[in-house]
Order: sequence, then C-alpha cells, then structure tokens
Amino acid sequence: MKCLIVEDDFTARRLLQMYLSEHGECFVAADGCEAVEAVKEALEQNEPYDLICLDILMPRMDGRDALQAIRRLEHENGIPDSHRTKVIMTSALGDPESITKAFKKGCEAYIVKPVQKVRLIKEMERLGFLQFEASK
Repeated sequence: MKCLIVEDDFTARRLLQMYLSEHGECFVAADGCEAVEAVKEALEQNEPYDLICLDILMPRMDGRDALQAIRRLEHENGIPDSHRTKVIMTSALGDPESITKAFKKGCEAYIVKPVQKVRLIKEMERLGFLQFEASK
C-alpha cells in the first residue's frame, strides 16, 4: 500500500507515519500544495497513492481545497470514482458541519484528532486495506 500523509504538525505527521509504515510505503507532505503536487506526480508516473491521510487546517492550502484539487486531478486523468485514492480526513474539527463538508468534498473517512491507532486501523479495515484480525 502506498500512503501519503498530509500534515503540517511534525509530531502528528511522525505519529501517522509510525502507524502506517507497518502497512505500506509512506510519503509525507507538509501542506495542501505539496499534497496536490505529490498526487500529480504519482499520477504522471502511473503510481497513484492508495491512501491519503489529510489534515484540514494547514497553511497555504487547507485539506478541503487540497481534496477538491486531488479529485479534479483524478477526474482529469480518467480515474473512475471506484478506483480513486481513498482519503481519510484527520482534523481537530469535530463539529458536524466540518465533517459533512469533508464528505461532500470527497473523503471516504474522517477521524477527529488526536488520531488513535485503533481508530485508524478500524477505518483502514472498513475501506478494505486490512483484513480484520480477531487478535487485534
């Protein structure tokens, strides 16, 4: 699995990287502009990301705008919705309006920070990346 972690906070970025590195190759971006550029390059190389963990509150370009740009890139590259990159929004914003807006922009999951490993794994299982193991 190829993952992109988009997070401006160094500690949160490292934590997500620790959680996800057990399941695949991780790349990082510090803001939405870097994320869009990373997705664009991955699509050009025909090696798209499988999963993006995307913060909302970031400098230069926030996560909602980045998600909208990423979905536009996928559309422009002829990627059907059924094959697009799965996006888990990660944010300190836990109000219903923020969550609803994120899903309207095209995310598949939403986790309120702080991101706990158990919750991340549960969402990854729900999205089909991991098989549920009763021992976990």
